[in-house]
Amino acid sequence: MNKGRVLALIAAIVLLLGGLIYGTMSSVQAECDLCVEFNGQRQCRTGSGADEEAARSAAQRAACAVMASGMAASIQCQNEIPMNVQCR
Repeated sequence: MNKGRVLALIAAIVLLLGGLIYGTMSSVQAECDLCVEFNGQRQCRTGSGADEEAARSAAQRAACAVMASGMAASIQCQNEIPMNVQCR
């Protein structure tokens, strides 16, 4: 490969990564911290999303992933009312 093609490839990769990072960061509009209690355990997590509802859901899914085993338990945990919710 000649030097020009290598530089063009590197420039294309940098532009692609920059676009991905910018696109990801611009879609995050809300961030929430919450705690969930399930089966005698309590987990607190942070989630982010395009709006407050998406951020809360992401935080609750993350907390439930640690405590629940299996699909049924995961659904039950995600339906629990969260405690200590703070969004920004």
